[in-house]
Amino acid sequence: MNGKIKKTHGDKFKLKVALAALKGDRTIAELCQEFALVSSQIYKWKNQLEERGPDIFANKTKSSKQEFCAEKLYAIIGKLIAENELAAIKYER
Repeated sequence: MNGKIKKTHGDKFKLKVALAALKGDRTIAELCQEFALVSSQIYKWKNQLEERGPDIFANKTKSSKQEFCAEKLYAIIGKLIAENELAAIKYER
């Protein structure tokens, strides 16, 4: 091992840093010192917020999690129907 520990940050922290970068009242260098981050990480989170921020307020009827669950359930239902039909064919014999 190289001795480096990878630190993970929560969503709220990332949002706080990205909003501070977007606000523009402090330089990226000042934000790096304040939050103990490298500039590339701050730019990355800032860009992600700029790109995906509008999605927060988009009027979506289903979330991606709900869509994933529905697809998974339809697959299970299809499998069960096929198994049921196969069992019915074997029972008829």
